[in-house]
Amino acid sequence: MLTMAHARGVVGGTSHTDVPAYIPLQPPTTNPSCNSSDEDIAPFPTPEISSCTLENKPGAKIAYTYYPASASTPQRPNPFAKTLVVFLNGLMLPRSSWDDALHSFLEKRILNGLPYPSLLSYDRYGQGDSERDPDDKEPPPCHGHDCQSSVHDLRQFTLQIWKEHLDISNPTNFPALILVCNSIGCAIARLFAQTYGGTVLGLLFLDSIIANGNLADVWPNPDVKDFDPNVLPPGATEKDLRDARVKYGRMFGPDVPNSEGLSRRNLATLLPSSDAPKLDGYGGEGPYLTVCGHDWETFAEQSYTGSLHTPKVLTMTYANPYWQRYNEGLVKITDEGKAVGPLIAVGCGHFVQKDGPEFVGDEIVSLLDRVVNRVEQVSVSDVLD
Repeated sequence: MLTMAHARGVVGGTSHTDVPAYIPLQPPTTNPSCNSSDEDIAPFPTPEISSCTLENKPGAKIAYTYYPASASTPQRPNPFAKTLVVFLNGLMLPRSSWDDALHSFLEKRILNGLPYPSLLSYDRYGQGDSERDPDDKEPPPCHGHDCQSSVHDLRQFTLQIWKEHLDISNPTNFPALILVCNSIGCAIARLFAQTYGGTVLGLLFLDSIIANGNLADVWPNPDVKDFDPNVLPPGATEKDLRDARVKYGRMFGPDVPNSEGLSRRNLATLLPSSDAPKLDGYGGEGPYLTVCGHDWETFAEQSYTGSLHTPKVLTMTYANPYWQRYNEGLVKITDEGKAVGPLIAVGCGHFVQKDGPEFVGDEIVSLLDRVVNRVEQVSVSDVLD
């Protein structure tokens, strides 16, 4: 559904152990444009950088970074005291890829004197500073476990983190979750919301993986009998299409194993549609959802200059519209009025948190505002009627 919030982008049609490898961010400097004095500005939270072992998987540690929520007092309660924002990685970048976005978000809230929830980033088994999944039978790269297994791990992980950091004066058995995700992290978030209904309050999708297909099939097959070479965009050749299909298949095909051990072989079976099923969110309502896609020009440029060397005209003609249609389906998986998008992360390729941390920080702020104010989106057609 096209919403007024599209003004922010361009619619796509045009046990604990130390983890020494992780370096925490420094607190922000004071914003000279802020009216508050230095004494009025709350201190930047100190992150807990550690690891834990899941109670049901004692053989390996998961590395994480945890920022506590801002203080809550009777005079100034924190509306997010029972909320936990969890950042879900894609396959290729670890939790450190969220550092700048986390910093941007916290800076916006602190310098404006606004409350914020607890924040949690982590490396899944086999990623970054975390150890391999103890249930994987073969060494990486492999198809050791699937996204549904990662969902169960995420549930147990968030449950343990929440219990350990539970506010005794304001106890809850499990937090209201807001999941901020990139790439395959979006698929894991959808599966989590489906599997554990009533737990997810909000979702921010940043260039979701196309879960129900093979990226090699984004490109037309020039070797089928009914292929018409006249439909090729100017400057493109049949060889370009063949090369794109082969390269994307070798790198992104669902049968390709990875060092994390996270298999995508059954992902299309787990999530066969972009627009279904509808999600049952926190409190029995659909979760608040923001869907963001990559910048078409930036993605095309990165696809050309990167290892794939895909001609830009092919990406603009085939891959970008294909991805946009998938994102248009995603906005339908929650209740009417709860979704914003698809937005375009201007200047960002597939790894939106890396290319546009300020954009991500802004979108988290916007999502929290909708959550706390229970704002529903107004469609363009409603305004015109």
